[in-house]
Amino acid sequence: MKRIQPYETPKRWRLHHRAPQHFIPLQQLSAAARPGEWQSLGSQPLFQLRGQLPVAGWNMLEIACECDKSGIVATLTLETARQSITVDFPLRMGKITKRLVYVPFGLERMTLAPVSTECIFSYSHFRFVWLTPMFAYNRLFQRLTNMHQHYRDLPLAEVKQSLQQQARKQSRKWQTIALEDYDSTFISMSTRRHYQQWIHQVERRRGPSEQDAKERRQFACSVLLINGSFSATDVATFKKGLSHSLASLAEQSLFPRQALLLITPAVHQQLHSWLAEWMRELPFLEVKESEAQSVAAQRLEALTYCEHPWVWFLRLGDRLADNALFHSASIAHDNPQSQVLVADEDSLDEDGVRHSPQFKPAFNSDMLLSMPYVGRAVCYKRAFLPRLTVQSDAGSAANADWLDYSQVLSVMRRADFTHAMLAHIPHVAYHGVPETASASYVSLVQQHLDQLGAGATVSEGLLPGTQRVRWPMPEPKPLVTLLVPTRDGVNILRPCVNAILERTDYSHFELLILDNQSSCAETLSYLKDVEARDSRVKVLHWNHSFNYSAINNFGAANAKGSIIGLINNDIEPMEGTWLTEMVEQVSRPEIGCVGAKLYYPNDTVQHGGVILGLGGLAGHAHRFFQRDEDGYMGRLKVTQNLSAVTAACLLVRKSVFDEVNGLNETDLAVAYNDVDLCIKVREAGYRNLWTPYAALYHHESVSRGADDTPEKRARWLSEYAYMRNAWGELLDSDPAYNPNLTLVHEDFSLR
Repeated sequence: MKRIQPYETPKRWRLHHRAPQHFIPLQQLSAAARPGEWQSLGSQPLFQLRGQLPVAGWNMLEIACECDKSGIVATLTLETARQSITVDFPLRMGKITKRLVYVPFGLERMTLAPVSTECIFSYSHFRFVWLTPMFAYNRLFQRLTNMHQHYRDLPLAEVKQSLQQQARKQSRKWQTIALEDYDSTFISMSTRRHYQQWIHQVERRRGPSEQDAKERRQFACSVLLINGSFSATDVATFKKGLSHSLASLAEQSLFPRQALLLITPAVHQQLHSWLAEWMRELPFLEVKESEAQSVAAQRLEALTYCEHPWVWFLRLGDRLADNALFHSASIAHDNPQSQVLVADEDSLDEDGVRHSPQFKPAFNSDMLLSMPYVGRAVCYKRAFLPRLTVQSDAGSAANADWLDYSQVLSVMRRADFTHAMLAHIPHVAYHGVPETASASYVSLVQQHLDQLGAGATVSEGLLPGTQRVRWPMPEPKPLVTLLVPTRDGVNILRPCVNAILERTDYSHFELLILDNQSSCAETLSYLKDVEARDSRVKVLHWNHSFNYSAINNFGAANAKGSIIGLINNDIEPMEGTWLTEMVEQVSRPEIGCVGAKLYYPNDTVQHGGVILGLGGLAGHAHRFFQRDEDGYMGRLKVTQNLSAVTAACLLVRKSVFDEVNGLNETDLAVAYNDVDLCIKVREAGYRNLWTPYAALYHHESVSRGADDTPEKRARWLSEYAYMRNAWGELLDSDPAYNPNLTLVHEDFSLR
């Protein structure tokens, strides 16, 4: 396991610093094979920290951890004779985690739960740095304005003013409230470990009031209870599943106008009295006898009895959430163009306990081609619902998941379909019983694309039940201009350029090295040599002060290719097909910017796409996840549309780049120019895309500190302010993300 270098704390923090001398294992810990590494043997490992205790008052605790798993949380406990204080730290692998801790007077003992799961880990850096109160408050306020929803974008003085107002109302110290709000920005509620906690603490507070429910009484909806045919021996199972589904209708805050159940005459005869009781309790329940022998046939027949504009399909045994129809009504009311409503959903275990929430993005066309992410929680306008034929190929007529996927793909094929017709319900509206076996949808997606005349080919994806779509390469193959800005640093530039030249199967490219006043003799010699030995390489000189946007705009103006590639000088392809994949994607007329999957040298994920709003402005999805991890909902291993991708490796057609006036060299000389570019491209009507099938190393230092000189910080604050002023509303509502997920962490944890 690679060890990172200790982080150098800025001098203004270095008033006092103390570190425990010994980590004493107390439970579920043993020494690993390599020196300095530990093995966690369970979910509650614990160290006692012995040695010199930190100074009472405000401290910055700094931790650097390496671990073979992601999503790790450490917990520090500070004990005095009167109290015990716990502080959580979501750890990012290979990077210093820093947070303020108020160390109480009379500290007697400290313990550390270093990780939260079975794994192998090591700590290369652990220390407390005592801070003056003024400096500590400044850092606290800065995090609140960046990370906390209540204080987002407020000037620091107004953050303090807000805290003081709350303190007066609550008769508490403002410092206590500030620390509580600060601590809340470090809470990372995993969708796996903390979902029940989230349900009780967050979801239940978001239910509608009685007045809200009354205002949505006009939502005319039919719920169609669908299941395959049952023989007499299945009646007990049928009855149990049906009772769960009917109970969920009885508990709705907004009742359906109609609930329709199709059953065979034999089953109806056996359950007649029991169903009659349910019909008395649910006046909207209708029971129809049917000889339909498949799920597809049942759906077609049920639609003939449907009386209302909106339709929910509910599989027997599944449940609609208590407020499912209310939220459907609200979203339909707020989106009058909508014809299809897609809600978030979760699963039920054998005891009816909810788990595995699927917090979905808004309509995501390329993600939908990669996987059936819309799932079961879909409500259709009846007039818009595709009338699928009863098929027998590949068992599709009996496979409800196949039919759900086929229905939504059919909607996409409509000539009049627009994205505005599909609205997202950002609430868990459906609780489903998982199917035992996953299906392959390759033939279904291939048939869909063939009907559209796309000329694409579909194969199995990187995960079961997912697909990879290969789009046709234009003929003749387009020339790609790769732009690589650099200044000296030949030890970084050389492996980047050599790897691109030697490890890229798509050879129809030119590589423009944009030299920004290099003075190193070795660098200048290499530039001369590489230009001479490969005709695809050309060195252009930019003799002005560093401005990333201006340098790349200069390169784009000199590009001969119809496709531009923005490439950092510390990028290294991992395989030869990376550029082929990106060219195939970016050549599609509806696609704007295309991004790749980037890894740090230690094989953790550096870039899985950009999520707007993370950290106050934008952050990298799944950063520091392990290389083989699937990511949330499998999103690290499927092609998808994202609002933005990083310019460390980005392709865009030159015509699109010119259409949005390239990179903003006036307001965004260094930071956020790629996010700004992607938003401009998206707002111009194109879909940005990220693909896991183009993999490269990004040798960006994982232990690099933040911009901490006054000049750098002033520049960063100016660029941050520009982005918030220009795109504030869009930054807080990324359609490729979900409002139930955090804007603080990059791990798709709960908000």
